Amino acid sequence: MTAIGKSLAIVSGASRGIGRAIALRLAQDGAYLVLLGRDQKNLEQVQAEIQAAGSQADTYPCDLLDSTAIEAFGAEVHRKFGHCDVLVNCAGIGRMGKPLHESDVADFDAMIATNLRGPFLLTKAIAPLMIQQRSGHIVNISSLSGKNPLPNGAGYAASKWGLHGLTYSVAEELREYGIRVSVVAPGSVATDFSGGRSSKSPEKKLSPEDVAHVVSMLVGEGSRSFVSEVSIRPIQK
Repeated sequence: MTAIGKSLAIVSGASRGIGRAIALRLAQDGAYLVLLGRDQKNLEQVQAEIQAAGSQADTYPCDLLDSTAIEAFGAEVHRKFGHCDVLVNCAGIGRMGKPLHESDVADFDAMIATNLRGPFLLTKAIAPLMIQQRSGHIVNISSLSGKNPLPNGAGYAASKWGLHGLTYSVAEELREYGIRVSVVAPGSVATDFSGGRSSKSPEKKLSPEDVAHVVSMLVGEGSRSFVSEVSIRPIQK
């Protein structure tokens, strides 16, 4: 059991892909998980996997675009648990494949709302608990596209560049309370996120477990320091 043992961890986007892998890994590390997402059926499947492995998890179906629902979620966490040790903002969408001038406004708005506004809302809801306890770790799952140009994916890149800016700024706001804020930026990951549009073969992609491993290391770090950012790339290019 790592240093995260006996802590409470909230993971958004926990029903599939990277979020699912992170939830399973943190449960393996000994954390009590709160699984957040829109797909109740898939959340319950992840919960069952965690419980079958001898750990505990709650599910909380919630639309990250709904600010009232996120506020209610924060209040429920406060009422039921009274604390939160880890928040992983992992929920995200990608609607790519067109140059900006051909992109749909609705697709752009959806990516900004999910990939950037969602972490803002969840952090706003949960940070007061961490401030109260004067500890905690927030991990935002971004992308290498938040650091590099992404032709035919400008809206997605903008949402992730914004997430980097949010992460570094909130880290400065919260560090005086002993709260760490980190951003993890993986390259292509072997999930169904891209809808089959990626031309890379699976061996040239990261696995969701690769990202989960990094998150586990970050939140298990000693309290005197924190890693601001981690970029992850597959070995094969």
